[in-house]
Amino acid sequence: MTILEPPVAAQDTGAPVAAADRPVRRELGVANLFSHGFLLLWGALTALPLLWMFVTSFKSNGEILADPWGLPAALRFDNWVRAWTEAQIGRYFLNSAVVVAGSVTLTMLMGATAAYVFARYEFRGKQVLYYLFVGGLMFPVFLALVPLFFVVRNAGLFGTWTGLILVYAAYSLPFTVFFLTAFFRTLPTAVAEAALVDGCGHFRLFFQVMLPMARPGLISVGIFNFLSHWNQFLLPQVLMQGDDSKWVLAQGLAALAVSQGYAGDYSQLFAGLTIAVLPVLAVYVMFQRQIQSGLTAGQLK
Repeated sequence: MTILEPPVAAQDTGAPVAAADRPVRRELGVANLFSHGFLLLWGALTALPLLWMFVTSFKSNGEILADPWGLPAALRFDNWVRAWTEAQIGRYFLNSAVVVAGSVTLTMLMGATAAYVFARYEFRGKQVLYYLFVGGLMFPVFLALVPLFFVVRNAGLFGTWTGLILVYAAYSLPFTVFFLTAFFRTLPTAVAEAALVDGCGHFRLFFQVMLPMARPGLISVGIFNFLSHWNQFLLPQVLMQGDDSKWVLAQGLAALAVSQGYAGDYSQLFAGLTIAVLPVLAVYVMFQRQIQSGLTAGQLK
């Protein structure tokens, strides 16, 4: 009868293990130091110009020219008031809010519906239609400006918010469908099957079951569309010529930069820029966790 003796524990001298671990720990420490330093540098390059613009919006024109990097002697909120009223930034701000609200709502409704169908249903020509949507990501908007101008004008929508909303939605639809199709595929099929067995129709299944489950993805792509539409300048510059009362914020800021650059009222200019940036920062701060969860949900699945 053979008796198996328990293995003899290796002597823990500490020297070989420590010698093997030191280079690895040193390399990890250097890599972490480099990555954290790069992130700090990137954060400083991004945040410091915004902070400087915000501080400069409270200065007088003399302070801006005499000491551009110094702090203001007093908080001059009248710069913001003049930018909002005299430069008509308030009107342009409200115009942008109306256009972006309509375009993002239309984009999300159409994009989520199409993405859900592509992700959950099988039908003839599905792949062809899906790749036609995705192909729109590779089509630059610059190539479509001239035919787009004539299409919008012939449809009687030139210089109207309705035409701009429809163009914004069509421009953002490919990315929305591409993003949400991948997200809907990660949702559990058992929940949808159970809802159908309980008598839920396809319409109720989509709006009452699947859309609430896809909330992280909807918020993420909605934020991206909001930022894209809010900062859009080329499309409104082509499609909203003439009546400046219907201009969006990007057009108003461009006109303000040209006029105040020659007039020398830089305080009003910086105040207008700050007003335009604040909604973007506020949206990102409020929904940053939803953006991160929406981007990583498919990978964690």
